[in-house]
Amino acid sequence: MMIHLEKVEKSYPLEGGRTWVLRNVDLDIGEGEFVSVMGPSGAGKSSLLNVLGLMDHDWQGSYALDGVEVGKLNGKQRQALQREKIGFIFQHYHLIDDLKVWENLDLPLQYRDVPAKERAARVADLLDRFQIVGKKDLFPSQLSGGQQQLVAVARAVITRPRLLLADEPTGALHSGQARIIMDLLGELHGEGMAIVQVTHNELYANEAQRIVRLRDGWIEKP
Repeated sequence: MMIHLEKVEKSYPLEGGRTWVLRNVDLDIGEGEFVSVMGPSGAGKSSLLNVLGLMDHDWQGSYALDGVEVGKLNGKQRQALQREKIGFIFQHYHLIDDLKVWENLDLPLQYRDVPAKERAARVADLLDRFQIVGKKDLFPSQLSGGQQQLVAVARAVITRPRLLLADEPTGALHSGQARIIMDLLGELHGEGMAIVQVTHNELYANEAQRIVRLRDGWIEKP
């Protein structure tokens, strides 16, 4: 099992009480499974993704990632687990503006102490696969939105993560660019990568194996 959540809850203190963003969430996602998360604004989608991605540690309940109980780890151990297992695709790209395309791809491998020769080979492979070889020496500001998102997807998967988390990966793109991204996600899923995507697009959501719907922090029962 890649993800096992049991009674996960998240809340913020308010004057006179608390506001809940995740309520009693039980969720299993298998190895290599492709899952879409949907729900209205404020339903808890981003909060759930932050918990799954080990970016938020202030929650209650139990979370096992690839058999590792996250709640028992210290900060350094969580960071190491995140680096080893998880790749992220953000809606607004989060590329480093003063690094060229190839440097944006190379950076995550440097953090993992991958040897320079292997880094160069992996960067070249993804530049070719994503058909952005001609953009490798450009800066993000010189790319279109669709090209930036292609680079962001390549950066997310260059470390070959077991789990890919995608927050509205097509939200800022026109339909042609979005189709390219969804086709890439389908390919990665076909290669055995577990994927959780948050999306408002029902058509793209249905390309996953199943849809998890959130409302007011609760998972809706089928």
